Amino acid sequence: MVVTGRFALLATVAAALVMFAVPSGWGVLGACGLLAALLLVDVALAARPDALTLTRDPLTVVRLGRATEVELVVTNTGPATVRGMLWDAWPDSTRTELPTHHLELAPRTRIRLRTSLTPSFRGDRVAGPITLRLLGPLGLAGRQRRVRVPARVRALPAFRSERLLRSKVKRLHHLEGRNVANTRGQGTEFDSFREYVAGDDVRSIDWRATARATDVLVRTWRPERNRHMMMVLDTGRASAGRVGEGTRLDAAIEAALLLGGLAAAAGDTVDLLAYDRAVRAEVSGVGGNQLPLKLMHTLAGVTAQLVDSDTAGLVRTVISRVRRRALIVWFTGLDAPTVSEHLLPALPTLTQRHRVLIVSVTDPEIAAAARDRTTAEAVYKAAAAESVLAERAVVQESLRRRGVAVVTAAPDRLPEALADEYLELKQSGSL
Repeated sequence: MVVTGRFALLATVAAALVMFAVPSGWGVLGACGLLAALLLVDVALAARPDALTLTRDPLTVVRLGRATEVELVVTNTGPATVRGMLWDAWPDSTRTELPTHHLELAPRTRIRLRTSLTPSFRGDRVAGPITLRLLGPLGLAGRQRRVRVPARVRALPAFRSERLLRSKVKRLHHLEGRNVANTRGQGTEFDSFREYVAGDDVRSIDWRATARATDVLVRTWRPERNRHMMMVLDTGRASAGRVGEGTRLDAAIEAALLLGGLAAAAGDTVDLLAYDRAVRAEVSGVGGNQLPLKLMHTLAGVTAQLVDSDTAGLVRTVISRVRRRALIVWFTGLDAPTVSEHLLPALPTLTQRHRVLIVSVTDPEIAAAARDRTTAEAVYKAAAAESVLAERAVVQESLRRRGVAVVTAAPDRLPEALADEYLELKQSGSL
């Protein structure tokens, strides 16, 4: 049982009347008896919480940073009118708006209540209990109960780089048979013959076909299709570092989504593995139009783990899952100690079987500090930043000498830089 502010106001008025009109024990007993009688009558006439049926969708999906509404259907199955309040509880990270709702339902009626949510973090957020406070006709007291209605909201990655996907797919189509690219490279697939024109590479002339025809014919090539690619996200301690407005892992996820959508449009098979000391998330056997959405749902709940990544275990896991030659896109950090102690010893096992592409996000604040020479303090910071950049350059060069391609860029530039590198590999037939 609960009482309302109206009952407290009524009790205050009764106390004032007793004090000035009937200042005696009988007056106090009479006022208390009247208040108790009104309270009991109001509670008895209040609707029972069992008369309400609450239902809602078990899962609501929204992009990170966008608002969504969770709809709650309240049905009055009882014979009495329901009056009261309803509170829909959600975690603070969902930034809930309008969680309080007034109820006034006639018998056998239904109402739809909407609560606005704007999640501030990726992943699933589970709804808390719904609090029902049903009041009597006098509004003095009523019944209160908490009801569990299972529901959750899933905040998918923002995927702001989705705006680039259309232009990258258009460029991919230009490289393919829709606009045949006269490129040649190791592993490219033969497309067709056409007449020789000035400027063509003489090495592309097919002399046997030319002997059977009246004109000189050259071979045209198209980028490889139906190749296999695995994206590997390092979710260890280093991925939790802040870079720009998010973490290194957030930037890697953004780039992986654009690359996955582009690879799906290219007809390649794409797998995903999130790993630190164990597999945190995995996608395999999904292709075509379903792949981008599957990647978003899988990566929504991936978070950085505050442990050092097991690089050797990661390589063993990749080799056990990828049997045929593939492009391994590895999202990780390029700190000099980590690379020299963990990454470089493990790479030969991987590069012997697969093509490896290392992707790392750079901190724009370090680059800005390296350019600042305005004050003496800024000069010292610039010297430290230059040292970091020099170490990174040495690391990248050592990786390239081992046949490992490297893509590094700031968070806002990383998705596009990775997509361009993928298209270059497709065009040169290096997958």
